[in-house]
Amino acid sequence: MNVVYDRGIYLPEQNLWLDPQARQAVAFVSHAHADHTAAHQHVLCSVPTAAFMRRRGVIARQFRALSYRRPCNLGAYTLTLYPAGHILGSAQALVTAHGTRLLYSGDFKLRPGRAAEPIEVPEADVVVVETTFGRPRYRFPPTEEVAAEIRAWCAATLESGDTPVLLCYPLGKGQELLAHLGELGTEIFLHRSHAEMAALYREFGIALPPYRVYEPGQRPEGVLVAPPQVRRAHWFERLPRKRTAFVSGWAVDAGARWRMGVDVCFPLSDHADYEDLLAYVGRTSAGRIYTVHGFAREFALDLRALGYDAVCLSEVEAQLPLF
Repeated sequence: MNVVYDRGIYLPEQNLWLDPQARQAVAFVSHAHADHTAAHQHVLCSVPTAAFMRRRGVIARQFRALSYRRPCNLGAYTLTLYPAGHILGSAQALVTAHGTRLLYSGDFKLRPGRAAEPIEVPEADVVVVETTFGRPRYRFPPTEEVAAEIRAWCAATLESGDTPVLLCYPLGKGQELLAHLGELGTEIFLHRSHAEMAALYREFGIALPPYRVYEPGQRPEGVLVAPPQVRRAHWFERLPRKRTAFVSGWAVDAGARWRMGVDVCFPLSDHADYEDLLAYVGRTSAGRIYTVHGFAREFALDLRALGYDAVCLSEVEAQLPLF
């Protein structure tokens, strides 16, 4: 089994792409965030991911939606999906061929949450791991602790007569945040993009508190949750007496508040932090580790210092035999 990196991970012997950026004949899509989806001819993914992609208008000739933990024989290889803990429907891909097990993590999270299936990490011979936050400075506080801080900030903002506006991505982060806001005991208003995804989450059995769909131009009598891009909208600029918060793992970075142009940042993330990445690699028991995306080169160096056989996949020339 060989592995190639070309704006996505490619297994040439299996003719299988893993999260490619460009349209391909056959591709595994780990989750439905826009940077991982394209209009491939044939998509292999989880059941929720197929639903999210269809709702977001991603057109594929065929969606083959697979259940977790059920091996699917696809001729040259067997594909088994495992929950990744990133967002609802996010999946790791275990590709087995000729006695070798390759695990692709996709985006994942080890910390427990309220709006995604908890991660299950299978053992593998080789792992390709996403390293978005692969530097030691990215260590996130416990989710419940950050959520409590967000609720306290919202309560204080409302007490002052201002509107708290929480800016985060509509799929995944928005539903995790919503699941924690119910304890606040106030009205929750969702931007339409958030409300559309929340409705799908409910269809898949995720318990979310009541919310109202926000209509631009009104002043919400409660908390408003919206995507970051609304900061450029005319209606948002005219919204009186608001205080803004950016909810993201990038809140750990110095200067994040000024870069995002908000009043405060909260490090609530749906990605693995540095400690999660190290723990994940250990749990796979893999003999070879490839790192991709984010701080891939730096994290591979850290792994080698710890005794792992690790390499940044984008630095591998052409293709490299796994075993």
